[in-house]
Amino acid sequence: MKKLLVLLYIALIFSCENEKIEVDSIVINGNIYTVNDDFDNAEAFVIKDGKFLEIGSSQAIQDKYASSTIIDANGKTIVPGFIDAHCHFLGLGLNQQSVDLVGTKSFEEIIQRISDFQNEKNLDFITGRGWDQNSWEVREFPNKALLDALYPDTPIVLTRIDGHAILANQAALDLGKVTVDSNVSGGEVVIENGQLTGVLVDNAENLVMAHWPKSSRQETINALLDAQKICLDYGLTTVDDAGLSQEVIELIDSLQQSGDLKIRIYAMISGSQENVDHYLKKGVRKNDKLNVSSFKFYADGALGSRGAMLRAPYSDKPNHFGLMVTDMETFNAAAERIANSEFQMNTHAIGDSANHAVLQTYNKVLKDKDGRRWRVEHAQIVSPEDFELYKNVMPSVQPTHATSDMYWAEERLGAERVKGAYAFKQLLEAYGKVALGTDFPVEQVSPFLTFYAAVARQDLESFPRGGYQMENALTREETLKGMTIWAAYSNFEENEKGSIEKGKFADFIILDKDIMTAEIHDIPNIKVEQTFVGGEKQ
Repeated sequence: MKKLLVLLYIALIFSCENEKIEVDSIVINGNIYTVNDDFDNAEAFVIKDGKFLEIGSSQAIQDKYASSTIIDANGKTIVPGFIDAHCHFLGLGLNQQSVDLVGTKSFEEIIQRISDFQNEKNLDFITGRGWDQNSWEVREFPNKALLDALYPDTPIVLTRIDGHAILANQAALDLGKVTVDSNVSGGEVVIENGQLTGVLVDNAENLVMAHWPKSSRQETINALLDAQKICLDYGLTTVDDAGLSQEVIELIDSLQQSGDLKIRIYAMISGSQENVDHYLKKGVRKNDKLNVSSFKFYADGALGSRGAMLRAPYSDKPNHFGLMVTDMETFNAAAERIANSEFQMNTHAIGDSANHAVLQTYNKVLKDKDGRRWRVEHAQIVSPEDFELYKNVMPSVQPTHATSDMYWAEERLGAERVKGAYAFKQLLEAYGKVALGTDFPVEQVSPFLTFYAAVARQDLESFPRGGYQMENALTREETLKGMTIWAAYSNFEENEKGSIEKGKFADFIILDKDIMTAEIHDIPNIKVEQTFVGGEKQ
């Protein structure tokens, strides 16, 4: 009788095992921040067909499900895959093929990096990116004279870190027949003592770049794949590329279809007349990996190059207001057309004048059109009375801009006007959400620097003491939401990603520290141990 009971007990155990639901993979023993509506914590979840099937305790999950792939997180922190709401994904990849000028402290250091690069590559055309005169001892635009002397026959274009100015040597200027008399709407050819300096600001860049050799298809593919590796290593599972051509969008689609590109991409279409005509006729394009449903426009330039359009003159350059890159007649006409379509409009606006103009247009054309989620990219300097206009306009901001610009922003803006700059908390209070990104390669790719800048508002040396304009710091919970579910919301994708919930894509990352409780100055050094897209380890 005792033997029979034992056999029945064993049979019962096997029967229960056989009744378990077979799934693709199970993650257990995690410190999981689900980022759902209640910001719940969990221990485990189940993945089936690339999506989260159930979230709960390790015991409950293991009692109900079985899988040949069980990942024991050993107490490590798990969060939804990061979404960078504003970056230049292709630009990051292309930068790997040019001279890296980020962090240079003088023009002499730039020359040395060019020399080292050219000695190795020996190219017919040289490009570089990352210089920032505001980081030099003398905070003035560079001059092409030394480049002309060293490289008289090799065209060189060096892009400022924000992309809103270039330094071109004479060989490059000759490509576009640029002279002291050259003039372009929405741009500036910088002249000193009646001579070309080689610096071209905003639309003036096109005088040279329109004649610059285009990257080959293979170079573009290599750039996209290089950028993907960097981003996945940092735990980015979706990136919002702020301005792409039709050709690149088609290439991205083909690489995603072939499986070479795993990362999900929200592709903002560059807002040229040709692109607007083409895509309004073609319509929104959306699948699990690619979202083509928005246009990217530019209102003004950047603060660092004094191209941001201000309502009063620059404090450090009297009688200079900056410039509008797109004339308002063209901008307003495009906004009217897009408002009558399914597409979203996302506009770069840095200066308070540019923000005011864009907000006025948005609110006018979207009157009686709810839920459009049109975005202002950067929303960097806002007049006090204009925050109210963000009630129906989504701010898409980059926290590291505050900690990069804080050393000189007050020089540009003055003590009073700077209070409305990098005002993330005020923007959050106005709209109810903020989408967070980096603007890489203008800033570094790391989402942990984004998190740190949003919460601590300090540089990596803990400057300034107590933080920069801390009334506009975000909490850790707000910041994580801005990098996940709110960023997804800004893309109309909150029902498919941005949180660890049943039915959403199993995009998640495992961290080596708890981002929500770690000492704040340890945040920049957090490492991503594993990145998963659709439940697959990358």
